[in-house]
Amino acid sequence: MLARAITHVENGSDLGKQISNELVAQSSKGFVIGITGPPGAGKSTLVDRLIGSYRRQGLKVGVIAVDPSSPFSHGAILGDRIRMLQSTEDEGVFIRSMATRGHLGGLNSVIFETLNLYRAFGFDRIIVETVGAGQSEVDVMKYCQTTVVVSVPGLGDGVQILKAGILEIADIFVVNKSDLTGAEQIRFQIKNLLNLIPEERAWTPPVLALSAINTEGIDDLVDSVDSHHEYLVTSGEGESKVLTQIGETLLSEVQGLVEKKLRRRLLEEYSNEILLSKLKFDDAVTKLVEEMTNE
Repeated sequence: MLARAITHVENGSDLGKQISNELVAQSSKGFVIGITGPPGAGKSTLVDRLIGSYRRQGLKVGVIAVDPSSPFSHGAILGDRIRMLQSTEDEGVFIRSMATRGHLGGLNSVIFETLNLYRAFGFDRIIVETVGAGQSEVDVMKYCQTTVVVSVPGLGDGVQILKAGILEIADIFVVNKSDLTGAEQIRFQIKNLLNLIPEERAWTPPVLALSAINTEGIDDLVDSVDSHHEYLVTSGEGESKVLTQIGETLLSEVQGLVEKKLRRRLLEEYSNEILLSKLKFDDAVTKLVEEMTNE
């Protein structure tokens, strides 16, 4: 039932829209953990270890693994669940692979609606694994209560960490594959970069070293996630994150509708006038905005 409901929501069917409208009230339930980081950081293996830890606690776990879509075929391999084979036979675990369908930010365009479906089905922990495409994965912080950023040795230095902007989105840092040379150096660099942040932080992101493939340090990660969960509840930040999720989803829907309307009615006409030098680019932008806001 959950799989079919997600498909309806993804495809934007009438039933999917009805489901989405009915489930907004679910947005304050469940606890969502985002796992992001570069390709090859071991995110899927880490997710699999987290699933095992939460299941031993008797918690129901839902997983959304987002894979990139091809810009040519618009298809996706949807293969992250292959790395979570030990969890696929567990009735207390539901894993859904989803394509980005061209959506930027590392997630899927209907992530908010899908998360609400998971909540409605009673999952205690919902883990979202992002695409892992690089420096644009900031949506994870908008839709997840706790964001875990995974780094590994050999993929760059502290400058790369700054360029990726992960200092702003991470609630917990994980240096995976800690048995490899350079892991402690990466951990040290992240800690130093955190010290450069001028403003006071009510929550200081811990920097953990672990080896997901050997299950070393997984308990420390689970404890850190639980601590952040408790912080969100006591500080009131958890409620503000829910409001942000609703607002971001509204904005995304409006942007999508406006873009469709522009493409259908206006862009070809205005582009042609610009090409023939009948209209200046800035004037075209102004006229487009005026026409859209006057309707």
